[in-house]
Amino acid sequence: MVVNSAQALADRYVDFAWYQARGQSDAHEELAARIGHDPEFCDHLARSLPAGNKQQPKLLFAAVRYLDGPYAEHGPRGDAAYRGWREWTLRHWEQVRAVVMGRLTQTNEPARCATLLPLLARLPQPLALLEVGASAGLCLYPDRYRYRYDDRPEFGAPDSAAVFPCRTGPGTPVPDRVPDIAWRAGIDLNPLDPADPDDVRWLEALVWPGATDERVRRQRAAIEAVRSAPRPRTVRGDLIDALPALAAEAPSGATLVVFHTSVLTYLPPERREEFARLVRTVLRERDRPGHWVSNEHRSVLPWITTPRPAQPLKVTELLLTLALDERAVALTGQHGQSVQWL
Repeated sequence: MVVNSAQALADRYVDFAWYQARGQSDAHEELAARIGHDPEFCDHLARSLPAGNKQQPKLLFAAVRYLDGPYAEHGPRGDAAYRGWREWTLRHWEQVRAVVMGRLTQTNEPARCATLLPLLARLPQPLALLEVGASAGLCLYPDRYRYRYDDRPEFGAPDSAAVFPCRTGPGTPVPDRVPDIAWRAGIDLNPLDPADPDDVRWLEALVWPGATDERVRRQRAAIEAVRSAPRPRTVRGDLIDALPALAAEAPSGATLVVFHTSVLTYLPPERREEFARLVRTVLRERDRPGHWVSNEHRSVLPWITTPRPAQPLKVTELLLTLALDERAVALTGQHGQSVQWL
């Protein structure tokens, strides 16, 4: 049961500041903390927005940035700046609320391909990629980018301007080539089009202030890298309702890989369990073995145990658990910064 109250919302903002934004975005950390200690503004949010995903801090922040609100790139600095951000947001509330209600948090970080690649390269080729929560589909093109692991030689698609650096922990099976992709498809409640300037604007608004310039450059380079590629098969719909029929379209001669990153966190626990049962069934019914690749926070699929690496990297980013068929194989940076094999 979702509780909708000003205090519950304030707690949500404080938790976001402390557990998600801290060390990742000073602007988001400060803004979320200030909102969490602003009872009047939290009461306004609780009364204006339905409980659940529409009350996510990062959705509100992205909406204000999308509308060119104040401190779009750097966030508030001090009381006066926060009051300016708050006043602008309330004055433009109808527009802000319309964006929140009409959009979803659909961060499409193509650099996550760098953390998926060591696993995808070990599966029987060619691959049929089916991404759940595909957003603009940028993670469906791991073969269109270039990669640089630690100080190893760069490799990947020739002449691609999208280059993804990634730190690795001991024992990580670093590949030296991109996978062979025979088919690619995605499911999303509201698929985005990388050729649509307004959708691209929303994708950029979702990028957290901090390492903004670098991440936006990577995203733009990835969009350019896939511009000439055929668009993947994309289905608008619920991930559970749409999965069986779309998976059935995958070519029988390819290894079907159903994958997702930071998607199931938006589902209630009972829906996550329903999705897990469905994926097992879909893969079991195929003539050729397929695989489920999940890349989620350890709390999202709690039955997947995540051991600690023997020699963990020193990182500040939030770590996700990369799992193959419900067995943890690595810890990954949420934006593709690092991968540590387990």
